[in-house]
Amino acid sequence: MGGPENPPEGAPEGAPGGGEDEYRSVVFDESFVRAARIQEYSAQERMTDHTPAVRRRPPLHRGLSRQALILVLLIAVAFGTAIYMGVRNPYQTPAALHPAEPLRMTVIPLSPQGKVPGATDPEYLYAHSPAAQFRVGAEGIPLPAARRTAHFSDSQVVTALTTAKDYIVRSSLYPEVLTGQQVRPVRVLLDPAQLDQFDESFDRPTADGRHAPTGWLVRFDPAQVELADLKIRAQGSLSAAETDSSTLEVIADHTFVYALRPTGSAGKAEASLFTVRRQLRFRFDREDLRLHQAQLVVASVQAGPLSCAEDSANRLHPLLADQTAKSGGPAGTDPYATDSATALCGALAPSAEPRV
Repeated sequence: MGGPENPPEGAPEGAPGGGEDEYRSVVFDESFVRAARIQEYSAQERMTDHTPAVRRRPPLHRGLSRQALILVLLIAVAFGTAIYMGVRNPYQTPAALHPAEPLRMTVIPLSPQGKVPGATDPEYLYAHSPAAQFRVGAEGIPLPAARRTAHFSDSQVVTALTTAKDYIVRSSLYPEVLTGQQVRPVRVLLDPAQLDQFDESFDRPTADGRHAPTGWLVRFDPAQVELADLKIRAQGSLSAAETDSSTLEVIADHTFVYALRPTGSAGKAEASLFTVRRQLRFRFDREDLRLHQAQLVVASVQAGPLSCAEDSANRLHPLLADQTAKSGGPAGTDPYATDSATALCGALAPSAEPRV
């Protein structure tokens, strides 16, 4: 009996005898197998040829990142530098070494020996007085040639001289200051360490050599006198010198001549001349130079014609045309009061008055 017949549609694919066997023509004999070279790829070669099945995770960083460490280091360096500069800054050293001194002042009234000469024309008085050749206003306060010092530059010396001149102009020539209406134009030029003394001088004026307003500036009693001519005459000098490596000093010596009349006379009364000589010493450290401010450490004032019996600490009370000095001398000096200044008074020489 023969074998089973193939189905009508033919033998199934892959079954023995079914379809065309594509490997039937390939014969692997023993010599072929032995001659074949077997090569196995390494793990690295397999990874290179194929994408890894598992994605690598970035390494876990413990602590601060490199950028954070650099930032912290920069902040520490900046903070240390700021502390170092704050301690060693040369612009702060002078203030620590040389604190502002209180102003020491002397105001000496000069009493005339006779009647005060006067004239209706102020120009006539000026022309017949020692102030005939004086300049008008700030022109009488020229700046000297500025030369650098061992520790200060030309510009710093110029700044010191200019600041001193500004103080002199404001405290001697400003009409609003002379009439007692304002003190701020002068105050803003002072070192802040002297402002308490300045304010106390005007709040509680005292002839103690420390708190006399007329030591800081020139001012008259507006109820008594007024300016007969705004063209105030002035003459004097300025000089600057280095006292040490951190301090400049400016010495000022100027004479001012004012034409005055009684208040409310409307130009009908005769005018008279009033003379004020101011010898001032200013001190500047580098901070003062940077801020355009000054320390006024010494002020010596001589003014006349005045009566020695009048109080010249708060305001000046000039003697006007045809007036004579009141009898009596200056206020008594108490040698037991260690905080009081010596009361002084001088005689005004006739040569200092106009010849009319």
